[in-house]
Amino acid sequence: MIAMFKQYLNAMRRNPMGLIGLIIVSSFVVMGLLAPYILTRPEDAWGLTYDVGKRFKPPSLEHLFGTDECGRDVFNRVLLGTRFSLMVGVGVVALSLAIGIPIGLAAGYVGGKLGTALMRVTDMFLAFPPLLLAIALAATFGRGLFNTMLALSLSWWPWYSRLIYIQASSVKSMPFVDAAKVVGLSELRIMFRHVLPNVLTPVITQATLDIGSAILEASALSFLGIGVPPPIPEWGLLVSSGWQTVSRAWWISFFPGLFIVVTVLGFNLLGDVVKELMDPRLRNLMAMRRMRL
Repeated sequence: MIAMFKQYLNAMRRNPMGLIGLIIVSSFVVMGLLAPYILTRPEDAWGLTYDVGKRFKPPSLEHLFGTDECGRDVFNRVLLGTRFSLMVGVGVVALSLAIGIPIGLAAGYVGGKLGTALMRVTDMFLAFPPLLLAIALAATFGRGLFNTMLALSLSWWPWYSRLIYIQASSVKSMPFVDAAKVVGLSELRIMFRHVLPNVLTPVITQATLDIGSAILEASALSFLGIGVPPPIPEWGLLVSSGWQTVSRAWWISFFPGLFIVVTVLGFNLLGDVVKELMDPRLRNLMAMRRMRL
């Protein structure tokens, strides 16, 4: 664990953009955790107020991000929205992994008719564009925080399942798996104690990159009106609430949109470092390239 942490620090020193990504992601995580406790106007943040006299006020020292159509402080709503948007992003990836990893591992290790049947089910889901499938599922389940995460997870798990399947199919024929069988270990123990740890590297890398994409797609569902319901201040919902008045009050949509862009950028930069760290061949290639420079 300590050696892995040292490798990560070295990768950060070699890749300044990765360090920027780590700072961005860490800042938003801390912001999301502390948001309910550092709000200056909690009633505005939770959407519990309506003040006609404060409608559409531009950004100022009193209201850093201005106010919306209900007179609520946009800064506090965006700040609280950090918690819900990160919750959705991490939740979608976690649920997708929970579904995709067991299916891909069973299909790749066991193979045969079971593996073929599981992969055909996976291919059925892969036949649909992920966002289109998520829209259809979200419209079926109805609006809600968990329903949004579930709809996105059901459209994303096949990618992890396929990735695990490819890795497990190659690892199961390696000598250490044969040795475990000779010792007399059960098939389940071999799958989860010996095969699974050796196929997680590409999945962890992909999951890091996908958190930002999950936040972006959840925002798209909320923008379309089939995602997180009001008054929850999820970023996509905040962008959606201001698009009709964008010519009059641009700040309502601009600031939550800016937070989405910066967060997705942070996870992508961080994912590049994780990819380099988890892939020895890529790590050696990047080291040789830096030596030439």
